[in-house]
Amino acid sequence: MFFRKLALKASQVVGSGPTFLAAVVITVLWLATGPYFHFSNTWQLVINTATSVATFLIVFLIQNTQNRDTAVIQMKLDELIRAIKTARTELVQMEGLSDEQLENLHDEFRTVREQASIRDEGSKKKHD
Repeated sequence: MFFRKLALKASQVVGSGPTFLAAVVITVLWLATGPYFHFSNTWQLVINTATSVATFLIVFLIQNTQNRDTAVIQMKLDELIRAIKTARTELVQMEGLSDEQLENLHDEFRTVREQASIRDEGSKKKHD
């Protein structure tokens, strides 16, 4: 619970305009100090270390947010499938299907889309 709240708040802060602006300012300041430090290895190491640590931590925030968003979308889709009487409710559990089964479903839906497209083109010609 604590990590979820922390990750949500941190992702909001990290993904904001002011944070991006702060990162740009820090980068410009770091660049400006280059001549003072004679563009030394230590000077380069400072930015490399800072960006590596920030990237490392932000990956976990992004993954947490992605996992949560995916779970929420999945639940919404499951609810829609359950609410539509003609929907195949067995599709709610698609996560457990094999890659071959998913490919077969993909092919089936592609065929349905193509047939719908053909029907749409036919009805447009009748109205023209």
